[in-house]
Formats: sequence, C-alpha cells, structure tokens
Amino acid sequence: MPNRLAHETSPYLLQHADNPVDWRPWSDEAFEEARRRGVPVLLSVGYSSCHWCHVMARESFEDEATAEYLNAHFVSVKVDREERPDVDAVYMEAVQAATGQGGWPMTVFLTPDAEPFYFGTYFPPAPRHGMPSFRQVLEGVRAAWADRREEVRDVAGRIVRDLAERSGASLAYGAAKPPEAEDLHSALMALTREFDAVHGGFGGAPKFPPSMVLEFLLRHHARTGSQAALQMVQATCEAMARGGIYDQLGGGFARYAVDATWTVPHFEKMLYDNALLCRVYAHLWRATGSDLARRVALETAEFLVRELRTEQGGFASALDADSDDGKGGHAEGAYYVWTPEQLREALGERDAELAAEHFGVTQEGTFERGSSVLRLPDREGLADAGRVASVRERLLAARELRPRPGRDDKVVAGWNGLAIAALAETGAYFDRPDLVDAAAAAADLLVRVHLDDSGRLARTSLDGTAGSHAGVLEDYADVAEGFLALSSVTGEGAWVELAGLLLDAVMCRFTAGDGTLYDTADDAEQLIRRPQDPTDNAAPSGWTAAAGALLSYAAVTGEDRPREAAERALGVVGALAGRAPRFIGWGLAVAEALLDGPREVAVVGHDDDPATRALHRAALLGTAPGAVVAVGEPGSREVPLLLDRPLLEGRPAAYVCRRFTCDAPTADAGALAGKLG
Repeated sequence: MPNRLAHETSPYLLQHADNPVDWRPWSDEAFEEARRRGVPVLLSVGYSSCHWCHVMARESFEDEATAEYLNAHFVSVKVDREERPDVDAVYMEAVQAATGQGGWPMTVFLTPDAEPFYFGTYFPPAPRHGMPSFRQVLEGVRAAWADRREEVRDVAGRIVRDLAERSGASLAYGAAKPPEAEDLHSALMALTREFDAVHGGFGGAPKFPPSMVLEFLLRHHARTGSQAALQMVQATCEAMARGGIYDQLGGGFARYAVDATWTVPHFEKMLYDNALLCRVYAHLWRATGSDLARRVALETAEFLVRELRTEQGGFASALDADSDDGKGGHAEGAYYVWTPEQLREALGERDAELAAEHFGVTQEGTFERGSSVLRLPDREGLADAGRVASVRERLLAARELRPRPGRDDKVVAGWNGLAIAALAETGAYFDRPDLVDAAAAAADLLVRVHLDDSGRLARTSLDGTAGSHAGVLEDYADVAEGFLALSSVTGEGAWVELAGLLLDAVMCRFTAGDGTLYDTADDAEQLIRRPQDPTDNAAPSGWTAAAGALLSYAAVTGEDRPREAAERALGVVGALAGRAPRFIGWGLAVAEALLDGPREVAVVGHDDDPATRALHRAALLGTAPGAVVAVGEPGSREVPLLLDRPLLEGRPAAYVCRRFTCDAPTADAGALAGKLG
C-alpha cells in the first residue's frame, strides 16, 4: 500500500512511495505527529540518481522488519535534496560539524522541534567496516530517547546554538572590500600548489570536475596573460576529456571520478555539471581554438538536448548511476562499461581489436567483473579516423539496446539557468541555431511555469506543473545569468527585463542589511537557522552566482544599485581567495570580471546585414572577462546599453566601454576582436 509520498511530485520521493516505511514529506504535520506521539524524527535526505541512496533503500527501507521498527518508534521524513536544498544545507552542516564528513544518503535524527542530535550517512543492514548496522543505530537512538530524553534535548539545543554561532562568525563579510589583483594572484598561486601536474585537476581521489575554478583560470589568463593559468585549464580539460569521467560514446560527464586519474567515474550524470563543463570547454575553444575543446563542448551540448530535454522544453535533473544488470538486479555503470567479449559481439573480431586499443578496454578491466570504462588513451592518429567513427557509432547503437539508467525528470530552475547560458553561447560560437533554440525553449518554460506574476520563482517543476517549493538564491541568480546570456546571443531585450525582475528579488528578499546574502528569501519557511553559504559546491553558490548576475546586469543597464550589491557580495572572495580558492571558484571568476570592468559591448546594425552579424560574432568571441554584449537595430530601446548608439556613417558599429569610458566606435570586426582579445 503506498505511503504518504504517493502524491508528491519529486521523482525521488515517488521512488519511496511503495516502501513499507510510513514516509512523510517534510511538513509541519510530520513534526506535529512526532510531538503527539512523543517520538523522534528520522530525516533521510537523498536524490534520485544517488547510488548509495538506492542501496540503503533496497537494504533497509524495503525491508519489512526494519520498516515495522521505524513505524513503531519514529516519524520518518524523506527529503529530496534537489527539491529542498535549504533543508539539506542546514542539516548537512550539522552532519559535517559532528562527523567531519558528509554525503548522501544523509541520515539525521531530530527532536520533534526539528533539532538534530544524531548524524550519519549510509548505514549498512549488518555491521561492517567499523560501521554499526542501521538497526543498531535505530535501537540506540530509541533507547537514548526513552531513557535520557532531557539529555538528548540539551545536546540538540547546543548543536543548534553552535550552528548559529559558526554561521555568524564565518559570514561577517558585509564590510569587506571586493578582491584586488593581489588577491587573485594569491588564488592562482594556491591553485598551482594543489594542481595535479600528472593527471590534471586538483587534489586526489575522489576527483571532481573543477568547472568554476577552470572558468576563473581562463578569465585570469585573459586579463593577465598568465600561461600557468591557461596550462592548468588545458591539462585538466584534456585529461577529463580522455578519461572515463567523459562518456566517449554519447558525450557528457559523470559526476566525479573515484580515482585521481579520471579513469573510473561515479556514473550518475548531473545537469549542472554538464552545463558548467559545456561552457568551460566552449570558452577554452574561444581562447585557444582547440579542436578537442570544440568537440567536447558540442558533444556535451548535444548530450544535454538528446538525453535530458523534457517534452516541455526544460532539462531534467540527472541520469542515474545504476541500471538493470540483466539479472534481475541493478548495477552501477552497467549501461556504460564494456568487456572484450562485448566488443566482439557488437563489432566482430577485427574492429573489436581496434576498439579495445582505441578505448583502453582490457581483459583485466578497469571496473568491476573484468569490465572497462571507455577512455581515450593518447593513441589518436594511429587508426583510420573514418573507421574509428564507424566503431563509435556501432558501439553507441549497441549500447542503446541495453536497459537505460533512470532519469529524474524534475526540472530545477537554477540548473536550467546554467544550461540556458551554456547552450546559448555554444550555439552562437559554433553556428548551431538548434542549440540556441533549445536554450530559448527552456527559458520560455521557466517563464511560463516557474515564474509567477509577482516575480516569485518556483524551485522545480514536473511535466509542466510547478512544484510547491519556493526558489532559493541559486535559482534566482542562475536563471538571471541564463537570461542575460540568451539576450546577448539573440538580441532580445525581454530577457534582460526578466533578469532584472529576478535580481530585484535578490536585492530585496535575499540580502541582509550588511550586503551578505541568504540562500532563502526573507519570507521562506523558518528552519533551525536561515541557510547562508558563500562557498561553491558542485555548482556556484547562490551567493557568488548572484554577484555574477548582478554585475552583468549592472553593465547592461548602467544601474548603480546592482553593481554596488555585486561588489558587497564579492567581499567574501578576498577573504577566501588565498586560503580556499577551490571552493570559491565562481566568486574568483566574477572578481576577474569586476577588475576588468567588465567591458560593455554594444553592436548596432540591421539584423539582416552580414556586417552586423560579423561584429556581433566578434563581440561574443571576445575573451575579456565577463564582457557583456548587446545587439540591436539602430534606435533600439530594448536594452539600455544600446541607447544613443548611432550607426557609423551608415554602417553597423560596435561600441566598447569600460568604467564609464568608451572607445571610439568601430565598423571593423577585426578591430573589435582586438579590443576584446
């Protein structure tokens, strides 16, 4: 019999709707029930493509005896972290403070007042590797609650007070100044020390794609000419593109590599990773003309459209790591990995030998059960390119016959904003109007479904229906970023106006009096504390994303208020630049734009004039950090940056301005490129 999750819209919650556990969604009613019964709350947080979430569900939440014990002694609450990032952030901070680590599934025990007192992540069904079993944890928590309830409440109260103190002490950045050139140089030096010169990337295993740090390094190179910055980007991008973290057949990146060499990925594919990396590779091509960067940017964009686009025109959140293993169970990576025998079945003996050599497939394997993750060892050019292309196409067709990983069809506003920016720019750079059209369709969906008449943004939608949860700061900021990028490519000023609506909300409803930013609006549901975190995780933090969108919007409109808000928000970057640059990468990238101006480029001319299009393309391909571009007909009033910009002796013209000073207009696309290179 379905539990109380049966009517939810989150695909993750619906995966648990038939569990024997009497799950409830996060709600006041759940905590009222805990108070009425005098029992603690089990909070379980995960997401649909999380491998260990599926494992714990199969081992424990689908087990009748475990469910019976849970239902008797706890109120069980299930949360989709992608739908409620505010709930996830608050309790993950507590988990990390208590245990020194975090992850999903996140398992937290709360008092009926939602105060946490015991923490963990995955718990096995039987004790192993020094971990207690989930049943032992449940019995221990129940005994503590029954025998030492006041002590447990005191512990929970101290944890909540400690979280509040940690937050207040660490976020006193309102009076800090934006970073200066020396701060960004310090960040570069710190990154150089952490750079893996052998395998690319930063740090050891597990290794995550450092997309926001790479964006900073590209901008730093553009501003300063630093070859060290560019070389770190090139080495990392090539290593990832050749590694198993990149899908060598279908394009797109897995969430992270479990090793330091990018060989074996954790196979889930997330929308935000692929949007951010698509943009990084497109920008690397823009800076260097790299054929590899061009190929990966386009293949990743095509993956987004082919695999994640929903019927309504938005982009789904993720593809699972697991798929049917053909034996009645599920296995991580089953869809993606190959054995030599499978290559022979798909290709025949002769081409299987070529494929094994080209993609690094061995008898021993690089993954489980003698299977290999496809990579591109540096053997390109040793085989006929046409034959390799045929092999790749046939392997992809054979893979399509396998059981596919599940897809989380939930449309997350902020992640779609990142995809809009990536697809709009990639489509413009490589003359792919279909990609720009896909970006515009996703933007239309966000306006139609997620944005209401009061300017409030819903966090998620499913099948064209908005969810009930309010957008958080990253949603407003990343959607604004996407709209601004789309306007720069299409010349449609309505996207600038809509970005302004969202950024007004950021300044009015998410910003404290000292200029610091909160992740939730001032009228959002009150949790044990109001979440506030400037550091980047797998995607830009709402804080740094807002700084970037505000800065771009100010440059397009000439308004002082958003620029001042951006500068105040960037105070945190100077404090973290030299100490933790890997965790403030997007903030560093925005700071590069601020130091450079950012430059404002207005292109005026008739849309059907090739000279207008040439100037527009030169503007978009300029590498000046964070440059903003507006294009429109002479006399256009759609975008403030275009106001009072006449043609140049009857010809299309481009105007480049920076810090209230404008260069002489030019009608020469080559000259414009020189100003922005």
